[in-house]
Amino acid sequence: MFTALLIEQLLNGLQLGVMLFLMAAGLTLIFGVMGLINLAHGSLYMIGAFACATVAAATGSFWLGLIASLTAAAGVGAIIEVAVIRRLYDRDHLDQVLATFALILILSEGARWIFGSFPLYLDIPPLLQGAVPLPGGGQYQLYRLAIIGVGIAVAVSLYLLISRTRLGMRIRAGESDREMIAALGVDIGTLYTVVFALGAALAGLAGALVGALQSVQVGMGEPVLILAFVVIVIGGIGSIKGALVGAVIVGVVDTMGRFLLPSLLALTMPASQATTIGAALASMLIYVVMALILAFRPSGLFAARS
Repeated sequence: MFTALLIEQLLNGLQLGVMLFLMAAGLTLIFGVMGLINLAHGSLYMIGAFACATVAAATGSFWLGLIASLTAAAGVGAIIEVAVIRRLYDRDHLDQVLATFALILILSEGARWIFGSFPLYLDIPPLLQGAVPLPGGGQYQLYRLAIIGVGIAVAVSLYLLISRTRLGMRIRAGESDREMIAALGVDIGTLYTVVFALGAALAGLAGALVGALQSVQVGMGEPVLILAFVVIVIGGIGSIKGALVGAVIVGVVDTMGRFLLPSLLALTMPASQATTIGAALASMLIYVVMALILAFRPSGLFAARS
């Protein structure tokens, strides 16, 4: 029985890591190409979740809601880039942080005004309901396995997009020398809008997928944003590969820490104290891992070449 529970928690960690990858990939792509620190990325995650929940409730189709989440997040992202972000490229990072923090407040209050303060709920589609058997006698939710599959598919698609397509070639060139590709005739403004919309769509997809596992509510993106920043610091800013590896590390370490630490501490102290202390230590564990990695690799595990 312990084996089944261990496998279940490992899969939970992988599922959390995949969700964090969808967030972190957009963040690191935006920073790598545009040099922009986007604190409003979590709000795009929230917008994707609200769009999916609203359309799914109106149509009865989770899949239409999923398409709506991608469309809404990408559309809002493109509007934000054109209306606000485009004025910040030549400003220092403090101005970018302040402006995108203001966007968090604006988008959160806008969502509260449109959708209200009460959480929305999103049902798992019938096709993905149920569970699959695990070694050792346990079962695992099919929908969570589907999220893992979607994350792997997105990772492969991003790799092919960046390494095998003309758009990917322009993105890689924009990371290394944006002035040169502008001089060669590439419309840098359009490229930036496309990259920002792509990152926003990934965040919206993450929000829609997680929305079926928890409630959809105002402010749901900010806790995830913090973990996404940890992921890109561990993996290396500007690296999609680093975002994937860092996300898996964070997801597995966080989940297994919350699972194992209380049990281990219960061997030396009362169960109530072990649960409280174990939960506190587990919440710090990913930051300890980040500090250890940065002590040996200050630029992260797979820092993008400058």
